[in-house]
Amino acid sequence: MPTDGETAEDRAADTLHGLVELRAGQAPQAVAVRCGDAELTYGELDERADALARHLAARGLAPGGRAAVALGRGTQVYVALLAVLKAGAAYVPLEPSAPDALLRHVLADAAPDLVVTEESHRVRLADAGPAQIVCLDTADLTEEPSDPPGAPTGPTDLACVLYTSGSTGLPTGALVEHRNLLSAYRGWREVYGLSPADRILQTSSLEFDVFTADWVRALGTGATLVVAPRNLTLDRTADLAGLPALVAAEGITVLELNARLARRLAAHLARSDASQTGEPLTGTPLPGVRLLTVGAEKWYLDEQLGLQRLLGDGTRVLNVYGLAEAGVDSTYFDAQGTAATEDGERVSLIGRPFPGTRVYVVGPDGTPVPPGQAGEIAIAGGGLGRGYLNRADDTRHRFVRADFDPDGRVLLTGDIGRLRDDGVLEFLGRAAHVVGPVPFARKAAVVSRVAAAARAEGRLRAHPAVREAAVVELELRPGRRSLVGYAVTAPDVDGADGADGADGADGWSLSQYLAAQLPVGDAPEAVVPVPELPRTRAGKLDRAALPLPAPPKHAAAGSAKAGSRAGKGGGGKAGGGRSGTSDLPGCLVLGCVVFFSLMAWVSTNVFFPGATQLGAVPDAYHFWFELLYLCENLAFGAGVAFLFFGFPAVLRQGRSYRLSLLTYLSVVWLLASWWPQDNLYRLTDATDWPRETAMVFTFNVPLMAAALVVLIFLIRRPTARR
Repeated sequence: MPTDGETAEDRAADTLHGLVELRAGQAPQAVAVRCGDAELTYGELDERADALARHLAARGLAPGGRAAVALGRGTQVYVALLAVLKAGAAYVPLEPSAPDALLRHVLADAAPDLVVTEESHRVRLADAGPAQIVCLDTADLTEEPSDPPGAPTGPTDLACVLYTSGSTGLPTGALVEHRNLLSAYRGWREVYGLSPADRILQTSSLEFDVFTADWVRALGTGATLVVAPRNLTLDRTADLAGLPALVAAEGITVLELNARLARRLAAHLARSDASQTGEPLTGTPLPGVRLLTVGAEKWYLDEQLGLQRLLGDGTRVLNVYGLAEAGVDSTYFDAQGTAATEDGERVSLIGRPFPGTRVYVVGPDGTPVPPGQAGEIAIAGGGLGRGYLNRADDTRHRFVRADFDPDGRVLLTGDIGRLRDDGVLEFLGRAAHVVGPVPFARKAAVVSRVAAAARAEGRLRAHPAVREAAVVELELRPGRRSLVGYAVTAPDVDGADGADGADGADGWSLSQYLAAQLPVGDAPEAVVPVPELPRTRAGKLDRAALPLPAPPKHAAAGSAKAGSRAGKGGGGKAGGGRSGTSDLPGCLVLGCVVFFSLMAWVSTNVFFPGATQLGAVPDAYHFWFELLYLCENLAFGAGVAFLFFGFPAVLRQGRSYRLSLLTYLSVVWLLASWWPQDNLYRLTDATDWPRETAMVFTFNVPLMAAALVVLIFLIRRPTARR
């Protein structure tokens, strides 16, 4: 069924640039993109994109190729994106101000045929990769014909490679086709009620999927895309106090913010005198805005309802959820008409699927679970992309066959959710450390732990002294994962005084609070007060940057004095947490190495009598052979110690479980086998060919195989997850 206002001609457009060309033909003088004082009409945008597409084709960009687009904020970036599509290629959005390591990773992984940028970024991008550089500010396009390039492109052709935010690993390229974004566009148009009269604010960074979503929504509809002068996603110093003025001056009707920016906006609005009384604000805080969507991270119902109250009934506030791999947005929850609930501080509702999208909650066996039961969120429908660039294993493990879906294919998101009895989807959290196929029991346990973390995080947020909270699962001891809470305390609330807390807000007291609120076994092992939660470039929680709890011997002893501080470095219950390897002291590992080295030394004459005799060795060489024997014994001791303690360290490197296990055993063999091997060689006659052959195949061949396994482990990329 065509959406409201959508014509059969609209639906006939089967490529993104074809849809924009249609809008340019319908209203060539309408403003397509505006940034500050610079504007491009739809006619100008289409004409310039045609000319640049011809230029890129002449520089070697062929249909089916890839071009990285690395441009700053302005109108030219949209010309470049459309030009790449018109040339029949796919674009790879790349933020030119990104760190060198990220630039190198994306350019090496995507291997674009060329990079479209400007002179100010040429040197950095040339150093980051070997691709040909095309600078728009120096390229001469005056001689290029303005007629369409005519590159053959269809709905199943690749439109873009959207790199995930890398919040749980290296950024991964999601392969998105034209039809995927067109399907998402039709869902947005229907749910958002988009029209050519809309003015959509672009606040995101080029590298993130919401940037693509913004321009597709605006330019596909014939609306005006207004580019915010500052990159609010990456610019952490940007003052949101200027956002209402920008919205009013530009006549913005639709905008999207990530959850971090939405919290900052709500805090700014709540500081007004009117909001402090609990009454609606006088006037409209964001005049003209009829739709505000929030995504990219877990956003709680009380936050959504609070922002809805601040903005008034004239603005719809939606919580949206999705992945780049499935058309950016998959579900939405509308706060309008929703009454405040007692559990609003503890639940995040992501609602129902957009038109053209299907969402399931599946159990560890891969089949849908009943309402009310937690499971992994799976997405299907027209937005589902091809998979991942250069990640065949990840594509196979996450884009799986599903007999219960009409298309027979779903994306396993790695996110845990619950379908409520009313059909609304609740988001619980992310199972970041689950990669690839895992045993049924292990996956069931992961779902249970994520649900427990969600309950604990909700309870921690409900504490009156806590402004923001997160509960994550960390490996505090080798082979054992535990929940750890992080709390940003609110000043002047129940005695809280900021990051360190005060009576009733320090780490130990918050731990005790959760222990009293939650079932046995569900409470975090420690709660760490922090001044702010660390964030990635995309504004998401940076799990890798979270501080570890203080070791038990440094944690505050709650039994000594109720409400005592847990220390400025973070608090935790006695017996919980680690700092570095505090739960596994280096002296314990060293002691294990020394003990088994001595055991090898003492046992040599028992198992290999005469192997270390130096009677036939000239005196000048005695020291070197004794040193060799010592090293063999130490290697054996290190191998046994690694057998006891090394597996968790290997798992932490992020490779697959099977490769990690094989590498762990290989390292054990590489270390421990020298002691028996050399002793046996020294006791074997050089012409005893049966024994020599047996030892070669017992020791040397496995040593070579073990070294090869370690090499594969070193060159294999850590599993990248969104």
